[in-house]
Amino acid sequence: MVREWTAVIPVKTLSAAKSRLRGAVPPARHADLALAMLRDTATAVLAAEAVAALLVVTDDPLVSAVVSELGGRAVPDRPAADLNAAMRYGADEVAGPDGFRAVLAGDLPALRPAELDGALAAAAGRRAFVADAAGTGTVLLTVPPAEMLDPRFGPGSARAHELSGARPLDGAWPGLRQDVDTPADLAAVLALGTGAYTGALLRDDGLTVSFVSAAG
Repeated sequence: MVREWTAVIPVKTLSAAKSRLRGAVPPARHADLALAMLRDTATAVLAAEAVAALLVVTDDPLVSAVVSELGGRAVPDRPAADLNAAMRYGADEVAGPDGFRAVLAGDLPALRPAELDGALAAAAGRRAFVADAAGTGTVLLTVPPAEMLDPRFGPGSARAHELSGARPLDGAWPGLRQDVDTPADLAAVLALGTGAYTGALLRDDGLTVSFVSAAG
């Protein structure tokens, strides 16, 4: 498989991240949980055979340091607006329209590299998307060279992306589809098997977890 995709992940500052998830772990560990999920997501992305580079758009210095440590590249969120603006900036301006780009959520701690490879192969060089486990949101949006990303993330984004001309991808990729916005989502991730960083944090807080390998 050719490494031709640039993966782009937008990340809020840790103090503002995952507000709907508050209460799932002790308050003092909330930012740690958000960072652990990003670590697991980034680790899986960088292990995918189709991914040539990981670009994270963030204004959080700790996130930037962690991404660089893992082998990705972090850039400041120049638009300083919403999620869609950060994605457009990363995919269309920083990465640029000459290559294949894929934007994805940063809260996919059960993601397996093979799932991402499967979804990128299924995209077949087209603008396409993967809906979340609920079927209403979006966890991955792909775009080929010479096309703009045109992200429509937000409530009902799966339908919005389909109406915009993006092709829905129907593969069985449970770790890719399971983002974590609520405590119920976190329970679902635990059932799937979470990555090492999130698993270690939750184990420290007394939860039983199972693990997936970044090589899986």
